[in-house]
Parts: sequence; structure tokens; C-alpha cells
Amino acid sequence: MKFFLTCLFLVLVSAASLHAQNSASKLEGQVVCCAECWAEADRNKVEFGTAEDLLKAKSCVEGGDPTLLAVREGEGFKLYQLALGKFRLPGKNWLEFVGKRVAVEGAIQTKKDVTSIRVDKLEVLGPSIAEREAAKLINQTVDLTLKDLSGVDQSLQSLKGRVVVLNFWATYCIPCRTEMPDLAAVQNEFAPLGVQVIGVSTDALADRSKVLQFVKETKVNFPIWIGGSSADMMRFGLGTALPGTVIINREGKIAKIISGVVNQAALRKEIESLLAVARNSTALNEKERKPEVSAVPS
Repeated sequence: MKFFLTCLFLVLVSAASLHAQNSASKLEGQVVCCAECWAEADRNKVEFGTAEDLLKAKSCVEGGDPTLLAVREGEGFKLYQLALGKFRLPGKNWLEFVGKRVAVEGAIQTKKDVTSIRVDKLEVLGPSIAEREAAKLINQTVDLTLKDLSGVDQSLQSLKGRVVVLNFWATYCIPCRTEMPDLAAVQNEFAPLGVQVIGVSTDALADRSKVLQFVKETKVNFPIWIGGSSADMMRFGLGTALPGTVIINREGKIAKIISGVVNQAALRKEIESLLAVARNSTALNEKERKPEVSAVPS
């Protein structure tokens, strides 16, 4: 009888524990690409989610590293592995949520020292630090003066009146090479409408021959400026990792900041939006312009 009661007690405890694990919980925290990246700094002092963090996150997530939720517990943080429950990802992975603060609901489970939460609901509570920093530069004017491949000084100021796609790249950057055909296609399609793609090589002036070879191999059809720096990229709201692209409107102000390889469809949509705004503004000015009154009596 005593043995039976002991077994019954153990079964009840196990069932209660299983029920507790499978019951819905709500957690709030920051989405992290992997434990290794999170551990690179004291997160009580250095916030995760810079532009460089997000670029690195792409390789982590796409490389199969488990995506985590960092939840504050006292003076530290606990990491929960994100697992799909009823929530449906808008993409193929959690990448677009990395760096953001979110609230998730679902069952918490622990297996082999790994604690995970099956995500049934997810709500974004706040942007990443990279998104916040980039947002401060929207509608701001940032100038840049560099030499072209002929050694002549070129400046963004001289391109005012056009929509400019300013792309930072380097000859040693493999993803940069990947996006060149998309940038060339944009140049071909939109140049007659007043759009100018500019490639800013971060290679040194002394490496001009390497840049020329790169241009030849990738069939670049737009102007190249050389000698860009990490400091230049930071001024435009980009991290130090390549590639990075900034879209500038006709007034010379930053309209969009893109860290990483451009998506041609999204880039085209952004350009078309800026061109539509410019057309509407021109039409409005024409409509509001008062006709000249003749001084000659009729």
C-alpha cells in the first residue's frame, strides 16, 4: 500500500510539472541571434542590436544558430530558445525580429539544459538600437566628398535634384559583388527619371587597379567613388560592416538606410515612392502658380 501511494504521488508530481511546463507563459525581452553574440559584451552596459550586430545576425541565423530571447532576471538575463508554436513567421526565420524588444506567449519547456518557449503569439514592443539610430538621420542632410576613378573630387551636393542610391562596398566583400547586378538594373531603369546610383568603394586610393578590375568583372554601369571609410558609413547611419546603402531624396536628405545586401524589389518600391512624391510636389506647385496678369488694357 505504501509503495502504491508513493508511485501515485510521483505520478501526480510529474503530471503537475508537465502541466506547468505546457501552460502558457508570457515573456518580454530582446531577440538575440545566438548566445555567442550576446556574450560578446556585458549587456547591462552595452546594448545588443547595433547595425553591425544585425549584419552579423544574418550569418548566425541563416547558419542555423538557434534564435534566443534574452529576458532580464534580476541583475542578469536568462536566454530562452525560440521555437515555433501557433505563431507564423512572416519570413523563413526569426531574422527580422533580431535586436527588437518583443513580448511572446507560449509554453515553456526544458530539455537537456535547454529552456525554450513555443511561440504562439508575438508582439513587437520596440525597435533595435540600429533602427533607432538610423531613424534619427531620416530627413537629415549628410554630405560626402570623395575622388572618382579619374581622381576628380565628387560631392553629393552636386547631385541635389536627383534621387541618389549611395552604395558602400569593397572589392574583398563577397555580398557586395552579389548585389551589383541589382544596382546596375536599377541604374538602367531609373536613370532617365532622375535617379543616380553611386558606388562608394571603401578600398584605399592606392588600390585603384583592384577597383577597376572589380568594376570590369561585375559590369558596373554607374559612377564609382573611392576611399570611403567606416567613419563615413557611420555618419550615414550604417554600421562598419559591408555592404550598406543609403537612399537620398531630391532635396539631398536621407530617405532610407539599408544595412546589408539590397533587395531589388524593395529598392525599386522606395525609389518609385520618392519619384511619386516629387511628381506630386511639382504638380502642386504648377497648380498654385498664379497666372501673370497683363498690364495692357483690353
